[in-house]
Amino acid sequence: MHEPGGFSIEDMITPVKEGGEMQEPKVEQLMGKLRKLQQGKSALEEEIKELKSVNESLQKELETLQTEAYQLEGDLKEKEEVCSKLQFHCEKSEQDSARHLQQNKKSEELLEQHRCEIQELKLKHRKQRMRFENQLHQLIEQHKNLHSVFTPERLPDEIETATNAKGQLLSAGTLARSMLLIAKGPSANPQSLGEPSLLSDLVSHRVAWSGVA
Repeated sequence: MHEPGGFSIEDMITPVKEGGEMQEPKVEQLMGKLRKLQQGKSALEEEIKELKSVNESLQKELETLQTEAYQLEGDLKEKEEVCSKLQFHCEKSEQDSARHLQQNKKSEELLEQHRCEIQELKLKHRKQRMRFENQLHQLIEQHKNLHSVFTPERLPDEIETATNAKGQLLSAGTLARSMLLIAKGPSANPQSLGEPSLLSDLVSHRVAWSGVA
């Protein structure tokens, strides 16, 4: 087994050759070699201590990195969940937007249809108003004509004319009935022809009808 510094236990106990003879190592030499071994041991212990310190630092750094990696994994998971929610909301917003556009289109079409119906209704009402105004104008004109014909001043004359026309119509009816009985000749009822009043009425009616004509 070799120790640091190039010395070993065998070197310390091996006899030293001096003057062609083997001599036991002197105490001074052993002490020197022992000091060198202790120095080597101390250096080795310091090196081991440094390695342990480096190992501990690396272990702490590894733990820190593992903690950061765990946190990063958690953050990544949260961000993925947020991204998924945002994507869902985005798709839902796009669907809502498309539905609203479709509804707006239908509303615009319905509004345009109502506008056309309102225009048609206005045109219909305008035609009806014009027709009513024409009828009203005609009624006003007819009223004016009737008023001009049936004035209070002309009312007695109109009544007298109507009365005369009625009397003439009655006379014409009696005359026609008498002439019909005469036209039947002897087959007619003698009593109806023999009465002087009927004959006198016939003559008077014919005279009155002649006067009217």
